[in-house]
Amino acid sequence: MVTEAVAAGVPEAAARDFILAARQDAKVLKADRGQGVFRKTFLDFSQSLISKGRLSTARDKAKALDAVFDRAEAEFGVSRGVLLAFWAFETDFGQIQGDFNTRNAIATLAHDCRRPELFQPQLIAAAQLYALGDFDPAVTGAWAGEIGMVQMLPRDILERGVDGDGDGHVLLKTSPEDALLSGANLLRHHGWQAGQPWLTEVVMPEGFDWALTGLTTEKPVADWAALGVAARQGALPEGSAASVILPQGRRGPAFLIYPNFRVLFEWNKSFTYVLTAAYFATRIEGAPPYAAGRPDPALSHDEMKALQEKLAARGHEVGEIDGILGAGTREAVQKEQARLGLPADAWPTAELLDLL
Repeated sequence: MVTEAVAAGVPEAAARDFILAARQDAKVLKADRGQGVFRKTFLDFSQSLISKGRLSTARDKAKALDAVFDRAEAEFGVSRGVLLAFWAFETDFGQIQGDFNTRNAIATLAHDCRRPELFQPQLIAAAQLYALGDFDPAVTGAWAGEIGMVQMLPRDILERGVDGDGDGHVLLKTSPEDALLSGANLLRHHGWQAGQPWLTEVVMPEGFDWALTGLTTEKPVADWAALGVAARQGALPEGSAASVILPQGRRGPAFLIYPNFRVLFEWNKSFTYVLTAAYFATRIEGAPPYAAGRPDPALSHDEMKALQEKLAARGHEVGEIDGILGAGTREAVQKEQARLGLPADAWPTAELLDLL
């Protein structure tokens, strides 16, 4: 990797100092293979992350850093609620930023067989930041190499980092201004549209065709309204494409999501995490708590793995058999529900498992 770093413009001495001193971290590999938190349902996950105290803190931070959020909205078009939600969930507003040595974490993942194509460029970017004086080899962060208050990877810091406090450096661990504006710039880079919504809680009509729900079906908001979909509070936004998502099926909460929601997957790939962050952002900006409903019981981890095996055997692309209800598994569930004459709401139930 020293050769690649030098080819990317890192002075050879700096590249050798930075990369050759890295060490493998077994704890990083263990963490990479054990992300059990995403096995929780949306209701369980959101209720574990969102509290009155965290909501109050978010609103206090919005007032204390009002000028920074104004700048994020003016320059990058990103709503303060979204930035506050990720700041809260990623590091509890900067209080818990991770204790893994970042250089070692990235080097470990760069040389692991699972995702070297993702982390080798991150190691080179970290070396570039080191050569610029913006990366301390002792810096700590998350196990996957993310750094600072909003947990960004080195390449994103190098390419999208913003010196928000004007000190000549981009330091996401210690400067809320740098962290928040860098996060806003990153979202804009990935396609965030200024002044556009990301999520609306909705009420679904009786007799709705549940097969129309899910990430793969988009319609103009006006078309959803014509089908009887209504905002739970206020009115639906105009002039935007949207999808209806039911994180725990037709008996649980329901949301319309817009193109800005999909941009959030560039921050985190987990459907449950992104939905929870998007929902929390609306709460920060004044939305009421969701209507939880009474969803059908979730499958156990072993039941979910058994379901994935049955879906894969029928030719569906569900990815790894990991017991996690990801996008591929949801889509396969919905197709099998439709085939079997069940309400096609993409929520796996014991009835579906038995029928398969």
